[in-house]
Amino acid sequence: MTNQQATEFTHTTVLLHEAVDALDLSGERAHGTYIDGTFGRGGHSRLILEKLSERGRLIAFDKDTQAIANAAEIRDPRFTIVHNSFATITEALAQLQIQHVDGVLLDLGISSPQVDDAARGFSFRADGPLDMRMDTTRGISAAEWLAHEDEEKIREVIKNYGEERFAFQIAKAIVACRKTDPITGTRQLAQLVAHAVKTREKGKDPATRTFQAIRIYINKELEDLEVGLDAAYAALAPQARMSVISFHSLEDRIVKQFFASKVKVEQPDRRLPIRQTELPQPKMRLVERIKPSEQEIAVNPRSRSAILRVAERLPDGGLQ
Repeated sequence: MTNQQATEFTHTTVLLHEAVDALDLSGERAHGTYIDGTFGRGGHSRLILEKLSERGRLIAFDKDTQAIANAAEIRDPRFTIVHNSFATITEALAQLQIQHVDGVLLDLGISSPQVDDAARGFSFRADGPLDMRMDTTRGISAAEWLAHEDEEKIREVIKNYGEERFAFQIAKAIVACRKTDPITGTRQLAQLVAHAVKTREKGKDPATRTFQAIRIYINKELEDLEVGLDAAYAALAPQARMSVISFHSLEDRIVKQFFASKVKVEQPDRRLPIRQTELPQPKMRLVERIKPSEQEIAVNPRSRSAILRVAERLPDGGLQ
């Protein structure tokens, strides 16, 4: 494992070698073009560049301005960074005049530097402004959203994106509080949630699910994931692979269902006069599913919930 320095915060890339090895950058494939859809602090990107030949190429994406600043330190003509979500893969490749790629890696969720920097507002462990935006140059902050959104929508977000059973009580408390006291700090929101949650999960702060829900909603993480998976698949050349790391059940469910939709095909009625060559064919095959080793979890506890899923586009899938 390698640690990447981002100002005073460090980030240990989860499943670093497993995710990159899954792309199979050996032989002729080392000459290909690849996408790192979530640059973060560059752990996966740097390892991919090490394995690529001089003819290879890597296009990385990230919404975070600090990640973009870190990417600017890579002085490699084979490397291109795009300041945007991986949901814009189609548009970015068109601008770069690239038709197909030989592999895509997505490392979902947020990075340790984002969590550890109180100024970003992702965590309640240290007090900071309630921002939560991955791209601080676009969109509205969590504080702005909580100040104006109606109670029903807040409840819906906390319930659906946080899988929080006390979403009704939390939303009600937020709306009641903001009438007299604007909710602008992370500790303030965490304390409010703690008073509204009746029971606590062992080893988990009562505000964890609420913070996750608001972060996912503010950054449109699940919407970007659904669009990005479609765009990544469309860009894959035959026998190219997609390597995706997820960190919570909502992300993993989307990835799992997406791969399943490409692997499974609906068979027509056998009584119909259809030739074998006309039968629908699977578009991808599942390659592997990997979780962090006990050793990695011991070194980096934040990796414990990670799941890596890998699938390969089949030649018979046809190019879009």
